[in-house]
Amino acid sequence: MEFQSLKLFLDIAQSQSFIRTAEKNYMSASTLSRHIQRMEDEIGQPLFLRDNRQVVLTDAGQRFLHFAAQTWAEWQNLQQQFYPDKTELEGELKLFCSVTAAYSHLPTILEKFRQRYPKIEIKLSTGDPAKALSVVQSLQADLSLTGKPEPLPSNIEFHYIDDITLSLVVPRIACPATQILQKSPIDWQQMPFILPVDGPARKRIENWFKLQKIKQPKIYATVEGHEAIVPMVAVGCGVALLPDVVVQHSPVSNQVSYFDLNKPVKAFELGICVQQRRLQEPIIQAFWSLLSDLN
Repeated sequence: MEFQSLKLFLDIAQSQSFIRTAEKNYMSASTLSRHIQRMEDEIGQPLFLRDNRQVVLTDAGQRFLHFAAQTWAEWQNLQQQFYPDKTELEGELKLFCSVTAAYSHLPTILEKFRQRYPKIEIKLSTGDPAKALSVVQSLQADLSLTGKPEPLPSNIEFHYIDDITLSLVVPRIACPATQILQKSPIDWQQMPFILPVDGPARKRIENWFKLQKIKQPKIYATVEGHEAIVPMVAVGCGVALLPDVVVQHSPVSNQVSYFDLNKPVKAFELGICVQQRRLQEPIIQAFWSLLSDLN
């Protein structure tokens, strides 16, 4: 099996598009399809399901993804050993973070990294921070910028970057939530909350519920990610306990207000996650060293 074919397979799994992968690698879609077909013939299983709208990995493709990512990383590492005099690192680095983190914390890091290693191609994907650990463990990303997982898996290394504070944000318009807030004492048991599906913020919120002795909170909705919660609060669906950085970078931040809490929500640590065994790979090692230099 050719290393080029492994790389093409990984590109398709990342982009979920034969056309974009073919364009990126300066080849025709038919040539790319032949590469994948040869791999599927060798494996004896289809790797992708394709239709006019999307490309997804089959079960065999998901299992093969781990092998392909690990083999490609080991090949890059071996090339670095073969050519120790090569002064500039080349290759790609796949990063995952939330939309907000892509604005708030990542640019400073990437600017320094690009200055030091201009030939490394950075692939950035964004999504629900609750998925940040799983995309690193499944090799869909090399590194994730995320809240520190609790508990931290033994095979994951975490590099601290910042503390993320959380606040209660409420609508500025008249709605059932604001009516409850106007009463004293506030009946938190009847307050409609909008929550993230999972992740460090969700765990902090659940701990806050316990401190407030809210046994069965009234949950209006659970949402993947944090960014979409802010406009839901703005239109009066409920209130939300959110990272301050998310609210500050929201385009509708002027449509919500902060509400002072007697018992504030505990902050969580933001940082970079990586599989420990991958820290020996030259590109990841270079990024990790840069993080230490920035501290």
